[in-house]
Amino acid sequence: MLSHLRLGVNIDHVATIRNARGGDHPDPVRAARIAEEAGADGITAHLREDRRHIRDADIELLVKGIKCPLNLEMAATEEMLEIALRHRPHAVCLVPERREERTTEGGLDVCGGHNHLTPIVRELARAGIRVSMFIEATEPQIEASRSIGAQVVELHTGAFCEAHADGHIALRNDILERLRQGARYGHSLGLEMHAGHGLNYETVGVVAGIPELAELNIGHFLVGEAIFSGLENSIRRMRTLMDDARGRTGLAKT
Repeated sequence: MLSHLRLGVNIDHVATIRNARGGDHPDPVRAARIAEEAGADGITAHLREDRRHIRDADIELLVKGIKCPLNLEMAATEEMLEIALRHRPHAVCLVPERREERTTEGGLDVCGGHNHLTPIVRELARAGIRVSMFIEATEPQIEASRSIGAQVVELHTGAFCEAHADGHIALRNDILERLRQGARYGHSLGLEMHAGHGLNYETVGVVAGIPELAELNIGHFLVGEAIFSGLENSIRRMRTLMDDARGRTGLAKT
């Protein structure tokens, strides 16, 4: 259905390594430029409230220093809204955030947060910023995302990847089917469908084969794999696996 499945490369954990030692190395902007050269269609960066990896200065430098679109992941707070409106990235993905979590552990509750989220989405859209909701693949959350004005939905693939890693095949297949149904349903509502979280070389193929998906966002695995093979090589291999998955399922057509 879609001729090209976009790859968004998340550079958060380049900043994590930098911050562990202090200073400016390794540079997330340099990593973003390498990702562009290696075939990334976009760069994703999550500016957390606690600034544990990406910092405010990184966002400013990314806006000025990269050619491909910047997707700013952020919590739905007034502070983050002000930052997004000041820098005006190509897109904003609203995500849940808790200080004690190691990484984003689940999807945003758009149904429960409707009244809080709606004005934030409206302000971002008014500024010409594409708005995405990072959610679980359920029809109520997808419907709520559309109702508050989001143009994009990103389905959380973390539980699928965890079930795969733990060898829980039945659970893995059940979650995969929910992702497929969610992508189909969101697409039928006119939403652009993305997916991401926890994807690696083993799990990316079946997710990439979901025809309604337009983009995958992948970061931690690529940065970790870069230790062994280099960032450019890790991204190029991921890009190849995504393209192969589309080819195998007969989706390389407009």
